[in-house]
Amino acid sequence: MLPFPPADELRRRVPRLLGGLVLFGVGIALMVRADLGLGPWDVLHQGLAERFDLAIGTVTILVGLVVLLLWVPIRERPGIGTVANVLVIGLVVDATLALVDAPEAMWQRVAFLVLGVYAFGPGSGFYIGAGLGPGPRDGLMTGLARRGRSVRVVRTGIELTALAIGAILGGSVGVGTVLFAVTVGPNVHWHLDRMTLPDPRLRREIDAAGSLEGY
Repeated sequence: MLPFPPADELRRRVPRLLGGLVLFGVGIALMVRADLGLGPWDVLHQGLAERFDLAIGTVTILVGLVVLLLWVPIRERPGIGTVANVLVIGLVVDATLALVDAPEAMWQRVAFLVLGVYAFGPGSGFYIGAGLGPGPRDGLMTGLARRGRSVRVVRTGIELTALAIGAILGGSVGVGTVLFAVTVGPNVHWHLDRMTLPDPRLRREIDAAGSLEGY
């Protein structure tokens, strides 16, 4: 486990961490309601949810736990943010889906999609910028990358695998999937540059996460 920051740092960073995770969860839920395609991991989550008749947020939590177990052989160390990521995003997804109905008009669906995709940028800025540990999926990617592959190659391979399996299981693939893939990198980079709390100890984590979605 990553060492706990001092109490004053926790008071400064935890609200940003939780705010970022809430934005992630709301963004995913809006994309689900838009029904125009999801990001790669969420295609997998939705496919598994439909196959096993579970809520997509519940599946998000379960997949996060499984991915976290894969950290053991690659010797990644979780932090407070890692544990919070596993629990909070899934809970927020299910809560938001319970409160927000699916829109009927196409312009409303497109608006939901655009807002959902955009939420990953500030969500990453708050969450990754808080520097309290990577998400389970990001930690898996950076941990594998340290074994000799570039982060970009590892990320692409893992996300294409998640996308393919999710599509086979019935997850939603569409224009939203393409929009997410094209915009998530610049969106995350822009917000990370402006929202990361200054702390030189976090530089490696921020640099690694800059090419990921922070999830």
